[in-house]
Amino acid sequence: MPLHILPEKNWFPPVTDALEEGLLAIGGDLSVERLLLAYNKGIFPWYDDEIPLWWSPDPRFVLFPDELKVSKSMQKLLRKNIFQFTLNKDFSAVIHNCRISKRKDQDGTWINDDVEKAYTKLHQLGHAISAETWQNGELVGGLYGVIVNKVFCGESMFSKESNASKYAFIKLVHYLVEHGIELIDCQVYTQHLESLGAREIGRKNFLELLNSF
Repeated sequence: MPLHILPEKNWFPPVTDALEEGLLAIGGDLSVERLLLAYNKGIFPWYDDEIPLWWSPDPRFVLFPDELKVSKSMQKLLRKNIFQFTLNKDFSAVIHNCRISKRKDQDGTWINDDVEKAYTKLHQLGHAISAETWQNGELVGGLYGVIVNKVFCGESMFSKESNASKYAFIKLVHYLVEHGIELIDCQVYTQHLESLGAREIGRKNFLELLNSF
């Protein structure tokens, strides 16, 4: 199957056209309209240099909120209130820290100026949210993502202190459940999120869930 190059209009090919690793299309832009269309179809962007790459992997890595795993050490940490949790207090700082944070076995990040601007716009329009972890008034961890129907599509997280991103994630999951979210899309496998209960499901199953809520 040849790789699709996106036209200027807001259109995506069927996700079943994706290559084995999940890459579906290249090009296009990060307009609000295109991003929302993508997320509603189970597609998300990553960047390669200056070119948007659009992905729909199979299998999909997700967390069902009732399967959230909180270790005994994290339970103790939550009870001690060492960190403070906020929602949407500083979206811009969260996405920027996700951009500049150094990650093990990664040379850089897919987040660039266009991505920061696009997701900040989504946030301003109420489609994207951030969760923050604070310690002594300093932002030490957090994550952001997009809400589609009753699914939270996680995009990126960062941590400056041990367990700060886990703290934000656990607190956010509790908040999302209280507000009717039924699935957390983690996109692709990470050991970090597996330890919190995320698991792989087939893309077809994921799309059925995405469209049923």
